[in-house]
Amino acid sequence: MAQVQRMSRLMIKTLRDDPADAETLNHKLLVRASYVRRTAAGIWTWLPLGKKVLENITRVVREEMDAIGGQEVLLPALLPKEAYEASGRYDEYGDLLFRLKDRKGADYLLGPTHEEIFTQVVKDMCSSYKDLPVILYQIQTKYRDEARPRAGVLRGREFQMKDSYSFDTTDEGLAEAYQLHRAAYIRIFERLGLDHRIVSAVSGAMGGSASEEFLAPAPAGEDTFVDCPDCDYAANTEAVTFKAVAADGPAHGPVEELDTPDTPTIESLAALLGVDASATLKNLLVKVDGEIVAVGVPGDREVDLGKLGEHLAPAVVELVTAEDFEDRPDLVRGYVGPQGLEKVRFIADPRIAAGTAWITGANKPGTHAKNVVAGRDFEVDDYLDVVVVEAGDPCPNCGAGLRVDRAIEIGHIFQLGRKYADIFSLDVLGQQGKPVRVTMGSYGIGVSRAVAALAEQTADDKGLCWPREIAPADVHVVAAGKALQTELALDVSEKLNAAGLRVLVDDRPGISPGVKFTDSELIGVPKILVAGRRSAEGVLELKDRRTGEREELTVDEAIARLTAGS
Repeated sequence: MAQVQRMSRLMIKTLRDDPADAETLNHKLLVRASYVRRTAAGIWTWLPLGKKVLENITRVVREEMDAIGGQEVLLPALLPKEAYEASGRYDEYGDLLFRLKDRKGADYLLGPTHEEIFTQVVKDMCSSYKDLPVILYQIQTKYRDEARPRAGVLRGREFQMKDSYSFDTTDEGLAEAYQLHRAAYIRIFERLGLDHRIVSAVSGAMGGSASEEFLAPAPAGEDTFVDCPDCDYAANTEAVTFKAVAADGPAHGPVEELDTPDTPTIESLAALLGVDASATLKNLLVKVDGEIVAVGVPGDREVDLGKLGEHLAPAVVELVTAEDFEDRPDLVRGYVGPQGLEKVRFIADPRIAAGTAWITGANKPGTHAKNVVAGRDFEVDDYLDVVVVEAGDPCPNCGAGLRVDRAIEIGHIFQLGRKYADIFSLDVLGQQGKPVRVTMGSYGIGVSRAVAALAEQTADDKGLCWPREIAPADVHVVAAGKALQTELALDVSEKLNAAGLRVLVDDRPGISPGVKFTDSELIGVPKILVAGRRSAEGVLELKDRRTGEREELTVDEAIARLTAGS
């Protein structure tokens, strides 16, 4: 049985003011309530209270993973580079990888994710279809060299993650493992008390096909997602699709050049011509693995470079520079149009459909052209959804206007297929005595991210407000200050502990009752039991941290009330 946590002996130092560098709610409160402390940019120390919350989340994750037949392992965080070179991700991850050499000059990395190594483990351990299916998982520290770590533990360079992997001989087996994980994730997030959405997503550097994200709506979130008010459609904005529909209507006139001096921007062009920006065609030049590519979108929309990068991965996408224009005098900065472009691949958003007419650059300084028609005056090499999604854009399923919101990614599930099995020749002997290529799924939960997401979703103006399942204690007993009150607080704490409750008791000497009450609200344990002015009568005050409801109870009544819901 766990011991009572006495704050007089606990390593804790609460703060009245927000850290100067804190911008998000979780960052402010987790530091102020003494759950974490910053060690370096994106690197955090978990203090005793924070470690308990982290372990409680880990326990829930572990229980639900075990319930679907997952087997827990622990792979190294320090990894040789060869496996990641074989998959191509040693280069694809770029600066996100922590790279190092040992004393003999051999190259290593700190693991950002472990598909390659799990594949190798299964290749070593499984040789027959009788060894499969199998689900393996670990809860471990991951490392990514984020350029701008921010928001406390929400985006760190070192973080706790559960990653699991399924291995099957058939696509049907993979689909079943995917659904097992999906259902387990729903149970996990419900138990944690996390409000979440399941949305369609893109796979990115992970590879594979089918992919869904579990998002926790919160203003501090770095992900943007959409959902439809009229149907069940929901997706990460990078996964939203728009169907191209060929324009129907009267034929457009011939291309006509317009004298438009000093109009290198859509805004200046629209103002000069007295037209809406949506009538113009914006052409953004980028480099894809060093090759110049033009990306066309309606003039009133912006190119989502993240979305473009996902479509073109693993190629590297970057904006062109002034030097690039100097090397290509045929590309006139601010006046580029798709008609007449040579040696330039043209990618367009589906809104630039065949038969649509546009005002766009004429590839001459100070000159634009109107009646430039897609499919007549220029051809689109590839149609890709590349615009920044906006509220009101049509739902791909039913056409209703989409809603846009921000969220924290707390989980992601992928049907990887045979990508990594092909790379590492992961075969087992099938039922017919012939080799069968194994198919894989990959499933992640951000454990330390879940702490931040819960803080963001459940905190109020007084502090943290944890769900009971993951709180550092079930009840926070506060001794208002006098010897009799402290004696009663310690006595009831021991009785609650004996009844199976996790107890945090504030028995700190020399601390005013006001500070103790403030700290109890800041720390956020769901029930607060105060030994105060009626301690001599054996009467305590029980407060619900979330609702603020209070009631006076005898010791026996308080124990009965608190243990009734345990």
